[in-house]
Amino acid sequence: MKTPIKSSLIALTAFFFLACNANNKKQTESFALNETLETIDPVAPKPNKQYIKVALLLDTSNSMDGLIDQAKAQLWEIVNELSYAKCKDDKPNLEIALYEYGNDNLNGEEGYIRQVLAFSDDLDEISKQLFSLTTKGGNEYCGYVINTALNQLEWKDNKDDLKFIFIAGNEPFTQGKVSYKEASKLAHNKDVTVNTIFCGNYNQGISGYWKDGADLAHGDYMAINHNKETIHVTTPYDDAILQKNNKLNKTYVAYGSQGRKKMELQAEQDDNAEGYSSANAVSRTVSKSSHLYKNSSWDLVDASKDKEFKYEKLDESELPQELKNKSTSEIKTYVLNKKNEREAIQKKIQELNSKRKDYILKANKDNSNGLENAMIQAIKSQAKAKNYTWK
Repeated sequence: MKTPIKSSLIALTAFFFLACNANNKKQTESFALNETLETIDPVAPKPNKQYIKVALLLDTSNSMDGLIDQAKAQLWEIVNELSYAKCKDDKPNLEIALYEYGNDNLNGEEGYIRQVLAFSDDLDEISKQLFSLTTKGGNEYCGYVINTALNQLEWKDNKDDLKFIFIAGNEPFTQGKVSYKEASKLAHNKDVTVNTIFCGNYNQGISGYWKDGADLAHGDYMAINHNKETIHVTTPYDDAILQKNNKLNKTYVAYGSQGRKKMELQAEQDDNAEGYSSANAVSRTVSKSSHLYKNSSWDLVDASKDKEFKYEKLDESELPQELKNKSTSEIKTYVLNKKNEREAIQKKIQELNSKRKDYILKANKDNSNGLENAMIQAIKSQAKAKNYTWK
């Protein structure tokens, strides 16, 4: 016969046993659930986004007016071609840096070199700086400017990035106190390919060691007629694309201290492109409809796409007039409507551009422009080694 004390102990032991089993079961279920969630949505750092990094080193001595004009006139077609690139399943970003060298207006103690713009994805700012370049006199030190660009710029070490230097000029590659051979070794160490573009006769460039400079840095040597006028092919789709550009500009929602100035800069670069030809303005509009044209620093639509962006942190004093005294919900709705409107316009521009490209191809005209053709051919050829493709 069990005593009351024994019965109580047995009951208490049974209670703890059941409780422990239940707790263990919950822990097991919880662990299994966590394992499942981690399998579905693992907490792991995403790989770095690929970049195409292009440092453009332009000779701005007296004889280079034609080269600078080509750079201004052909920028947007170069950007457009790069916007079609893919690395695996990703569309890489684009950053462009700009240097001028060989201009008497620059500091001789610093090798007559100036960093005009560090790596930037701000295409309007890149265009602005190109249009600011002027030519004068000069001592052209190629090794010096290559070495400077390699040391000053943030190239980073993502193995999937494409990293290029394009140097263009027309004086011997050997000038200056910094050897181009030493600069080539540094480029190799940083996984940067140096492509040389001689402005003049092909064989003259070889005798001036421009080909040797490219060979040592695993790049291409090219010679162009820098005074050749840029060829723009007019198509039946140009007017429609330009009309879409006007509508596209109205989808930008400027905010912050730089907002209004950046919108003015956008309009200014539209005018600069138009100054060369309507076809060049069309090329710029196509660039503005691509993923490479980003303005999150001053446009609420682009800014809202960033994960770190918070509507609640917006300072009302930095909002445009049409959003002042609006609730967070009203601002979100306004920006979303502009975003949808922009995406519809960009899609239509891309559709029109597809027809435009086919028309240019069928026109069978010599539309191979000097600087543009040289850069695109080199980039596409060298990009194959890192599994880049063009759609």
